[in-house]
Amino acid sequence: MANPFKKFTSKLDDTFDSNTCWIPFFISLMSMGLGYGLYKGVIDNYLAEVVGMGEFHRGVAEFFRELPGFLLVFILALLYRFSAEGVFKIGGLIMLVGMLLHMGLPADRILVTTAICIYSLGEHMQLGMRNTLSLEYSKEGRGGRALGFQNSIYQGGTLAGFFIVMIAFSFIGGEKSFRLFFAISALIMGTGTVLAFRMTGQSKTDKSKSRFYFRKKYTKFYFLEVFYGARKQIFFTFGPYVLILFYKASTSTICLLFAISAICCSLASPLVGKIIDRLGYKIVMVSDTLILVIVCFFYGFAHRIFPQNVAFIICCANYILDSVISLASMASNVYVQDISDSKEEVRATISTGISVNHFITILIALFGGWIWQVLGIETLFTLSAILGIFNSIYAATIKVPKKV
Repeated sequence: MANPFKKFTSKLDDTFDSNTCWIPFFISLMSMGLGYGLYKGVIDNYLAEVVGMGEFHRGVAEFFRELPGFLLVFILALLYRFSAEGVFKIGGLIMLVGMLLHMGLPADRILVTTAICIYSLGEHMQLGMRNTLSLEYSKEGRGGRALGFQNSIYQGGTLAGFFIVMIAFSFIGGEKSFRLFFAISALIMGTGTVLAFRMTGQSKTDKSKSRFYFRKKYTKFYFLEVFYGARKQIFFTFGPYVLILFYKASTSTICLLFAISAICCSLASPLVGKIIDRLGYKIVMVSDTLILVIVCFFYGFAHRIFPQNVAFIICCANYILDSVISLASMASNVYVQDISDSKEEVRATISTGISVNHFITILIALFGGWIWQVLGIETLFTLSAILGIFNSIYAATIKVPKKV
């Protein structure tokens, strides 16, 4: 019987150029993923239980967390002289600073929000370089596999972090426990950053990520990113917070939900990709909203229809379902590929789409908390459903190029 580990490593050797620094890059990625899993697993409950952030202030914190994503294109433009490895290392150092601030700063809303923003800046800088480095280190014709392995390694570390938090918080709790996990996360991210400095290559950064690339023919794609970014942000920010504030979900429960969601998305992703290829991106972009409306309805109104404990289970199931149907956003990238003239144009357009996406998410994060506080969670998730419907109506106007 073949050794699965040897089989996996042989696939890596077959994918990456042995003359590159892909090994320290991947070990660094795994460390960063584990550190992120520990951080993400506790941050929502920390903000609610220790910092005392309500609906509105959580939206404000998310505004500042997403702000670096919107500014990324300008930040990378300032760092155009640095190699991709250099930007990746700088991002790791900034993430480490942000995590150390989480560990050491008092549980004050302004100070914690500052730490969140700094950590997010480093995270977005690394995010912008992962694909570039994976492609640079891959052998010719192995770029797709390289990206797949990169995502698998990072997600594996993240899942491990979720499970560690889930088990640990079944036995411990309190502010000291949160700070302990911030400290462990900082230690692991520090290790990942040290490993990153073993990357001695000088890969060029993707120039398409350092500038906006607007073309009239991609107008529909930009608007689809606006609709998707708005509805995605409502669930990403306020989905877990509804479970914590409204249903009193514990840290272990939230981590279990994150882990199940990640596993389901990992398993469903290839299937969604096949559906997009078989049915076409337009049909997928139009039809996924039908499921979204059901998800939003139950998330916003389950507590008015069912007993509290039943409503909680229904909301958890719908959170996972929303994560899975969010995979349909891949269809818009296939749409870009279908109407583009070159691979460079595809990368540049998708990069601009990310910035457009972040522009709307920072606004939704800011006003979403206010809507919840003033008008209730029913209104907030009704808004998400309406945005999804607009997304489908707009997607229906896309003209699919005829294949010759």
